[in-house]
Amino acid sequence: MPTRFHWLTFDVSGLLPLHWQQEIIAVSAAADFRDFPRTPGLTREASAVRSILRGRVHADQVRLKLPWLYELYHGHFLDLINGASDEPVMTAADDRYGVVLNVQRGPSMRFECHVDSNPLSGVLFCSDHRAGGELVVAHDPAAADLESIERDCSIIRPHAGHLLFFDGRDHPHYARTLLSEAEVRVLAVMNYYTESCPESARPRSLNHHLYGDPL
Repeated sequence: MPTRFHWLTFDVSGLLPLHWQQEIIAVSAAADFRDFPRTPGLTREASAVRSILRGRVHADQVRLKLPWLYELYHGHFLDLINGASDEPVMTAADDRYGVVLNVQRGPSMRFECHVDSNPLSGVLFCSDHRAGGELVVAHDPAAADLESIERDCSIIRPHAGHLLFFDGRDHPHYARTLLSEAEVRVLAVMNYYTESCPESARPRSLNHHLYGDPL
C-alpha cells in the first residue's frame, strides 16, 4: 500500500541569481504553448479529456538560456535531496527530461493530472499566487479525474523560491488553473532517480510518446 503523501520544502532563494525571476519570466514568454496530448500510462485525466492546453520550455532551452538552473539541478539541489534521502539520489543522464519549465497563462491552462514514473520530483516555484495555480495531490492512488482528486487531497500553494521534493508515483496530481487572465504561473520541474528506481526503469513508451524514440 502506498504511504500517505508527504513532501520536503526548502527555501532556496539564497542560492538563486539576483534577477532569477526576471530571467525565468523572459524565457517562459517563448514557451511551447499548445494542446499537449494525454501521457500514456501516466495520465489520470477523465477519459473524455484528450489534451490539455499549457506551455513548456523544453530541457534544451533551459540548459541554453538558464544555465544556472541546469547547474543547480545537478549541484546544490541534488545535494539537498541527498542529505534527506535514505538512499543515493541521481539526476537524469538524458538531458531531454532532466529539468524543464511548465508555464500557465490565465484560466484556460492547467497541467495534466498524472502520476510520475520517476521516484523523486523536484519542483521550484518561480511565481507567487494567493489563489489559483495550486499543486493538488490526491491521497487516493486510484483517483482518475479532477473531481476524485479534489475530494481528498493535499494542496500546495506556490511560493517563489521554494523547492519541493516528493514521490508522485502513487499520488495523482495536477496544477489548478489561474484565476486571472493577467497571471502567469511558472515552475521548474526536475526528474531525480534512486538506486532502487533508476533511470533505466523509465518506461520506453514515455520517451516514444515525448520524443519519438523506438519502442
